[in-house]
Amino acid sequence: MLRAYVLFFFAGLAEIGGGYLVWQWLRHGRSLVVGLLGGAILFLYGIIATRQEFASFGKVYAAYGGVFIVLAVLWGWGIDHRRPDVSEWIGAAICLVGVTVMLWRR
Repeated sequence: MLRAYVLFFFAGLAEIGGGYLVWQWLRHGRSLVVGLLGGAILFLYGIIATRQEFASFGKVYAAYGGVFIVLAVLWGWGIDHRRPDVSEWIGAAICLVGVTVMLWRR
């Protein structure tokens, strides 16, 4: 289970980080290089996600969705400096419980 969470963590950083760079390029006028770097990082996200040991694509991506939610809340707090409220923390915790339940049995 720990390996799955570590892979989800790095996949999430790659997806959110790559998406953030593309956002910066398209929405805030950053250079094309920033957008291309974001695209490359998004490609890396796809590779990291395939390293999961679970056979079902749907199960991996459904479980990853819960981890992504938690990472997105943390990204907003750390990068965009928007402090999550109590409902966001509770929702994130519920997502992690859901991920654990989904992955409990391989």
